[in-house]
Amino acid sequence: MSSPSFDLIVIGAGPGGYVCAFRAAQLGLKVALIDKRAELGGTCLNVGCIPSKALLASSEHFLFAQKHASEHGIKIDGVSIDIAAMLKKKDGIVAKMTGGVALLAKARKITVITGEAKFTSANTVAVGDQSLTAKNIVIATGSAPVELPFMKFDGKTVISSTEALTLTEVPKKLVVVGGGAIGLELGSVWARLGSEVTIVEFLPKIAAANDDDIVRNFTRLLQKQGLKIECGAKVTGFSKGILTAEREGKVLEFPADKVLVAVGRRPYADNLDLDKAGVELTDKKRIKVDAHLKTTAAGVWAIGDVIDGPMLAHKAEEDGVAVAEWIAGKHGHVNWDLMPAIIYTEPEVASVGIGEDAAKAKGLAINVGKFNFAANARALANDAGDGYVKIIADAKTDKILGAQILGKNAGELISEIVTHMEYGGSAEDLARTIHAHPTMSEAVKEAAMAVSKSAIHAI
Repeated sequence: MSSPSFDLIVIGAGPGGYVCAFRAAQLGLKVALIDKRAELGGTCLNVGCIPSKALLASSEHFLFAQKHASEHGIKIDGVSIDIAAMLKKKDGIVAKMTGGVALLAKARKITVITGEAKFTSANTVAVGDQSLTAKNIVIATGSAPVELPFMKFDGKTVISSTEALTLTEVPKKLVVVGGGAIGLELGSVWARLGSEVTIVEFLPKIAAANDDDIVRNFTRLLQKQGLKIECGAKVTGFSKGILTAEREGKVLEFPADKVLVAVGRRPYADNLDLDKAGVELTDKKRIKVDAHLKTTAAGVWAIGDVIDGPMLAHKAEEDGVAVAEWIAGKHGHVNWDLMPAIIYTEPEVASVGIGEDAAKAKGLAINVGKFNFAANARALANDAGDGYVKIIADAKTDKILGAQILGKNAGELISEIVTHMEYGGSAEDLARTIHAHPTMSEAVKEAAMAVSKSAIHAI
């Protein structure tokens, strides 16, 4: 067996892994990047973030043409769906992105190896009949959909998010088990295309990490779009086209042509032979790491979904950059407390830091500023008057503690709040930052002004 040697081997070429490899190569390290897929980019680029956003965009265009174009004086007759063309568009975007990552890897002189890696020691991995050694190894193998033990995936009727991205026809009745980001996004896609969609959520509310007022308004807007939402319902099984659940002792039945199970994801470190490297797991089956993402094995690091923290692509990327810099002797940094989370429905929900409900539960003295998009001219012009911006600040220092946004492009708007929070900025700092007019971002400024009850365009 050949044994090429590297400064760094990265196992997993998703957003965390390839970003870690790229940054390490920039810093002069000799890097190998291993992935079981021939196409780089991991779940995110191949069967997750990117293809789902492509379908969200396509379905939004269809909905506009079908129901809203006439409001703008645009007459479109005979609007119909070509699912094959829609999937082709999605696949083209995926191919462009994964191909771009491959080109960048080549330009950085990274050795890319396709296959499943297994540890043979803390500094050696085997891929097929090839053995590779490195001073440092990063585990970046991501996560996989959680499967319900009593309702296993069959890839045809009971499906995961992967299959939900490739349906060749619109299901008449789609039941989505799970009211988190994945279930709500994919449920929205197929609802816009004509499916009768029911969201069945075990918890008392969907999008459970967000404040009650945000979720209440979000739920209302989704229901207005035709999604049926059943919360506090425990799924018990699926048989003969009927999904069953229980709520307060009552049996619920939901007819379904397809059942999308989207109850979360689990860390995926299967078949890595971690024990041969001396890598230990936590009680929650995630890889145990210290504050610098070092595992219990010398020279082995772990990032992204396989360790504690939110399973978000941008979190994995930041982990990857920091680890590459630490390995290269630089000063890597990640502020895990300021990791924005987004649900890419229409409208979107974005959050960062601590919410109003959580702050009050902790007994924190806070001031809250809100501003409705209904009072923002650009939002009205964009058919985006639903929702609002909410900013939570410390009552004494005015430091921004968190923010939540319900509205169109909330995922874009949250970024400037994260920026102000990164340097410890106050609501006044944000309020005194000049925002161009007319833009939807003015609602962020007004919400910051509302913290001190000084919003200009609201009472």
